[in-house]
Amino acid sequence: MTRVPGLLFGGDYNAEQWPEETWSEDAALMRQAGVNLVTVGVFGWSRLEPAEGSYAFDWLDRLLNVLHEHGIAVDLATATASPPAWLVRRYPEVLPVTADGVRLEFGSRQHYCPSSPVFRQAAARLVERLAERYHDHPAVAMWHIHNEYGDHVTECFCPVSAADFRSWLRRRYRTVDALNAAWGTAFWSQHYSDWSHIEPPRTAPGPRNPTQQLDWQRFSSDALLECYRAEKSVLDRYSGAVPVTTNFMSMFRSLDYWAMAAEEDVVSDDAYPDPADPQAHVHAAMNYDLMRSLRHGAPWLLMEHAASAVSWRPVNVPKSADLSRLWSLQTVARGSDGVLFFQWRASVAGAEKFHSALLPHRGTASQGWARTTRLGADLRRLAEVADSRVPAEVAVVLDWHNWWALELDEHPSSRMRWLDIVRAWYEPLYARNLPVRFVPPGADLTGVRLLLAPNLYLCEPDTAHWLTRYVDGGGHLVVGPFSGVVDRDDRVHPGGAPGPLGDLLGVAVDEWWPLADGAVARLAADDDQDRYRHATTWAEWVEVRTAAPVARYADGELAGVPAITRNHRGGGTAWYVGCSLNSGGLDTLLADCLGAAGVTHGETPSGVEAVRRIGTDAEYLFLLNHNVEPVAVGQLFPAGVDLLTGRPSGTEIELPARGAAVLRRPLRTGSDSPLRTDGAVDRPGAGTGERRI
Repeated sequence: MTRVPGLLFGGDYNAEQWPEETWSEDAALMRQAGVNLVTVGVFGWSRLEPAEGSYAFDWLDRLLNVLHEHGIAVDLATATASPPAWLVRRYPEVLPVTADGVRLEFGSRQHYCPSSPVFRQAAARLVERLAERYHDHPAVAMWHIHNEYGDHVTECFCPVSAADFRSWLRRRYRTVDALNAAWGTAFWSQHYSDWSHIEPPRTAPGPRNPTQQLDWQRFSSDALLECYRAEKSVLDRYSGAVPVTTNFMSMFRSLDYWAMAAEEDVVSDDAYPDPADPQAHVHAAMNYDLMRSLRHGAPWLLMEHAASAVSWRPVNVPKSADLSRLWSLQTVARGSDGVLFFQWRASVAGAEKFHSALLPHRGTASQGWARTTRLGADLRRLAEVADSRVPAEVAVVLDWHNWWALELDEHPSSRMRWLDIVRAWYEPLYARNLPVRFVPPGADLTGVRLLLAPNLYLCEPDTAHWLTRYVDGGGHLVVGPFSGVVDRDDRVHPGGAPGPLGDLLGVAVDEWWPLADGAVARLAADDDQDRYRHATTWAEWVEVRTAAPVARYADGELAGVPAITRNHRGGGTAWYVGCSLNSGGLDTLLADCLGAAGVTHGETPSGVEAVRRIGTDAEYLFLLNHNVEPVAVGQLFPAGVDLLTGRPSGTEIELPARGAAVLRRPLRTGSDSPLRTDGAVDRPGAGTGERRI
């Protein structure tokens, strides 16, 4: 990942907020805590370029030298996330505009129009000067482009963005007639006769054209990607050997992370699970599985999380010391090769002065400092885990274009939200200690025994062919409701749903039957058992063709209509779930599908998470107790040594409340671990399945 050996530990060091006499003190404390990497300069543009074309690098020179002298490597940021006041006052058109026509003001951060050539040029000039000066500085171990693209401002509706949008549409459609056909502008007299008539989907009297909205989402994601590319192209010219990243924001709707990750050297993530949410660690695990998947299973980097409380929720609940440690170790378990925080030293001024830090306001006398040094010691003990990988036999299809399309206006039910759907499907897998490999349509599915598509509302023929090849080759596929409805232009497939998936699934959908809030539709399996409980939110009138019903609606207007079907074809099986099963029913269904696919898993007590990482010479089993009481775990991993304590593991492992163990044993061919997932470790160079849509 970087030239720094072992696992990375540290965080944002906003040294410009502090007098220089504290820098050496901070560096010494970092060494004491075991910190080996800090991110520098994220919000330093105004300090680096106090006036247009006037650069001040002397302070950064001294800072990097101090850190290097203390053995602290640097993730050097390009500082472009917050344009300085002089830029937006001289060029006010840089400031972004909302869909309502309000131009946002200076005084926060990320106050820029992504399409602004003034912003892009000014950012590129700054990056050029940074790269010229620091590309071979011995402290620099990584480049950090921008910060959290899409945070605060994901789109801009100003005239500059409108012109850029029209250029993007010209490249996509070539002619206005092609755009009219794709957008269905015959409806509501929306026909365009000239490119100049097209504007962004600003606030309008009623529902806006859905394909215009979908293309706007694509354009807005691409506009931010172009900002990233502009900076990375500069860094690549000067500093090709130093890895480049930009920090993501977990399962973030607004940006197509498949497209962005393809141009990163290292995937990094900012993750802030809420201590007040009892399911936070489950949802966090899903986000971490995504980060690992974005580069085909390669280790990723936790760039930011909180040592204790954040400052931006209505109520900012702190973390106990044990919870902070446990959640940090969870990120390593799921493939992160480091644990970094926002931030090193707690700020005394500004919007985040109440955000926790590795070095709290009280300093080294605080409980927070004790937890910092303890985690540093833990990560040093786990150093050999770096560069190992997490195997996964279960994959989940994630397509950002589908996510955007699913949540457009005027659908049968606004309750069908991608994140809610995928979380419900993920939770039974998490409970069975099954890591997930997220994949885009068209990806290499080598080693995948069970492929889940919780929703494919937008489904192109190429995607259907990809899924069909997988099933015909012996794969097991489960497709969720409201799938195969529209093409890439959000036009309903001829003949209705499931469109190009019809032959694969062996069903036709006659009518969608969304359920009112609080309503349920009871299900009965064909063996008359109440195996799948009931559906909420969504149901469909499904007719079987070549598929066989697995469960039917047991009452109401859909009584007797198939709710779940199974279609055997080729060497595999395709299931269709035409309803939103409740949690118990979905758990049962996925258990049946896992069994049919031959996916095995290790049993642990409720609340205990078990994850395996596999290295060149050893494998590691992380056991994480999310319970508030001690738990005994039976032997899942023969003859291991706990790296956190140095003690050999017995036939039973005692995990303290919110405690952890990391068991190591030499890697053996044909592992006999009950958690084994042979042949399912992603390797670099696997097909990305990238497509144009």
